[in-house]
Amino acid sequence: MAKQEPNFEVIAGAAGVAIGEGRTNHEGRRALLLIRGQEDSSEFESLVKTMGITIVEVIYQPGNQDPKSFFGKGRLQDIADELRLRVANHPWQGIDLVLIHTNATPRQLVSVSDVTNVEVWDRVRLLLSLFTAHANSLEARTQVRIARLQSDRTVLRELANQTTTGERAGYGGGGVTALQSVITNINRELSSLRKRQTKHSKAQAERRRQRTRSGAVTVGIAGYTNAGKSSFFLKMSGKEVLVEDKLFSTLETTVGRLAVSPRILLADTIGFIDNLPNATLDAFRATLSEALECDMLMLLVDGTDTISELKRKVAATQREINTRYFGETSIENFTERKVMCVLTKIEDITEEELEEKKSIIRSYGYSTPLAISVHQNIGLDELQDAMLEQLFGNPATINIVNSPTGRNVEGYLADVYDAGMVINKDAQPNGDVEVDVWISQQSLARLLSNSLGRIEVK
Repeated sequence: MAKQEPNFEVIAGAAGVAIGEGRTNHEGRRALLLIRGQEDSSEFESLVKTMGITIVEVIYQPGNQDPKSFFGKGRLQDIADELRLRVANHPWQGIDLVLIHTNATPRQLVSVSDVTNVEVWDRVRLLLSLFTAHANSLEARTQVRIARLQSDRTVLRELANQTTTGERAGYGGGGVTALQSVITNINRELSSLRKRQTKHSKAQAERRRQRTRSGAVTVGIAGYTNAGKSSFFLKMSGKEVLVEDKLFSTLETTVGRLAVSPRILLADTIGFIDNLPNATLDAFRATLSEALECDMLMLLVDGTDTISELKRKVAATQREINTRYFGETSIENFTERKVMCVLTKIEDITEEELEEKKSIIRSYGYSTPLAISVHQNIGLDELQDAMLEQLFGNPATINIVNSPTGRNVEGYLADVYDAGMVINKDAQPNGDVEVDVWISQQSLARLLSNSLGRIEVK
């Protein structure tokens, strides 16, 4: 017998196809969480909490995943029966979502949804729903929509495959036709969205080239999600960005100038997360490029994480940086690259914990990390000096020659302030001005060529 046309409202991800952008506000939903084996689910549960979803019960089953249904068939059927037969005041009353603690295969998602008749999310679908809820700009919405449609398409293809399996009274019945129509619409929308994303990516690349030609240098801010990147960006640039103690509160890139120097730009972007499939992360390639294609990469690490969490997050971030920033699978010596590691939120840890975590970060190939507290202004001046030294080397000492004719000294001094970061200025008895300045070689060469001999390097 032919299978009935699938219910798009409960198939994982397909609701986003059926009703356009899909539901964005999941606050107040109630869910079951299925975990196989003894895996740590703390990060997964933090993601769920960020969405405003309540996990009513966590259900464990020992052993390895069932390749078809994640849980064993009998155990999954017990859960489905409990959901179907619940009555008023049942602890599971109001549950309309089943969460699977894994990056599930399309087959697993379809099978669990088919048995429970409840919407099903795995880790990827949870992240995509979170991204959809937090996407505010056109750039972010485009990226999230591409990632979501790619994910939905794999599920719908599995549905089409299962629907056409077995003996049938004719091939290509109503359900299959509807599925194939949806998949065709997805492919058409993906093509349109990718063209829009390519156009946006080219515009971003052109802006980066223009900034480089003007002598500006860019510091990309990277790190695991919720490591404090946006708080750091706000403190150093003074530019308003969304700062929340939530995972993935930032989905698009914000570029701002370092408050003390107009020639140094900071790029804050989406955080990394462990085990996010490449196909999903590729949708955010343009956003990541803005921060990772930079003159220096600043990697922020949450100093309040436990030792095991710190190691896991540093390793996950390093893998992504290796692949997307350096284009390599492994890096043995980060000190040869312009990469700086910074421990954040140190106001909440002891000195002993700080030293232990510095040692762990060194073991991953980084130089000794600097430690900062954005909220208590600890270590920020030292970090700024280290960042400037990494970018420019030693400060340059230049002399602006006073002359009775032509442009006055103040005009050339203004050019120096525009081109670099002045750290010391001394007026000489003869009217000359001597300046110590952090400045790139490109900007210094431009200053010298436009000064008609009035600016000299000492």
